[in-house]
Amino acid sequence: MENKECSIIISDFLDYLSGIKGASEKTIKEYRIDLIGFFNFIIKKRMNLKIRHQEMDLETLKKVSISDMYAYVRYIDKERLNAHNARARKISSLRTFYTYLTDKIKVIDKNIASELETPKIPKRNPIYLDLEESKKVLSTLEPDKKFYTRDYCIISMFLNCALRLSELVSINIEDIDWVNNSLSIIGKGNKERIIYLNEMVLNSIKNYLKDRNKYRIKESFKNALFISSVGQRISNRAVEEMVKKHVKNSSIDKKITPHKLRHTSATLMFKYGKVDIRTLQKVLGHENISTTQIYTHVDDEGIKNAFNSNPLNL
Repeated sequence: MENKECSIIISDFLDYLSGIKGASEKTIKEYRIDLIGFFNFIIKKRMNLKIRHQEMDLETLKKVSISDMYAYVRYIDKERLNAHNARARKISSLRTFYTYLTDKIKVIDKNIASELETPKIPKRNPIYLDLEESKKVLSTLEPDKKFYTRDYCIISMFLNCALRLSELVSINIEDIDWVNNSLSIIGKGNKERIIYLNEMVLNSIKNYLKDRNKYRIKESFKNALFISSVGQRISNRAVEEMVKKHVKNSSIDKKITPHKLRHTSATLMFKYGKVDIRTLQKVLGHENISTTQIYTHVDDEGIKNAFNSNPLNL
């Protein structure tokens, strides 16, 4: 869906997020869906207007009250049955949208969305692979398969470099600095960071590149590092399915996604590499350190060791 299919207000906001804030396509899509849903609720459920969401104008938007917003939150909870995370995201979308309207383009006097409270999200034990499981996934890849070196390289990079899925699929060959053994990554917010490649990753890339040259790569994708079976840059979906397949083949009973492999990498760095949280924040490309803290969970073994390491434990 293009921005032109939205109201002018939403379209301008999405252009601001993309052009000024450097938001990703995925983020833009989420904001679009959230705001169209909100507009439809206001039009149909609260104001009973005979217009489409594309026709929502500024004067109508100015009539939205905090009571309307509370009704919307109740609607997505009780009628749409949105989970905590989905409700929190939609409220965040409204806050950002109204901040744009009040502080950036100054077309509305009061940011009523700032009064909305974000629902508390229940804490769950994070899913990730431990060290032995990580080794097992890599060891169960079959060398005689056509895409063995590519898949091994991708999983190795997830487990060693803590990359986001979007970051991995967008890597170009020219992003690799063979002199400094590093990789230039463009992450969230269009921000660049440098990833240093260890020997395992360097070897896996070199082995893959030997096979990559045998692929029938389409001309427009010659610079893409990871190539699909049809000669194009590999897609997010293809990587997700590949990871799912290899984890299943390793008989590990966990729902592991590329993001969970990123989580695994951060956990292994923190647990075995003695990496402090500030360094880990830079490695992961987090703007807020509170986001990084999610990756620094301590397992039962760590808790037990903490008690046993008390200096009074003589």
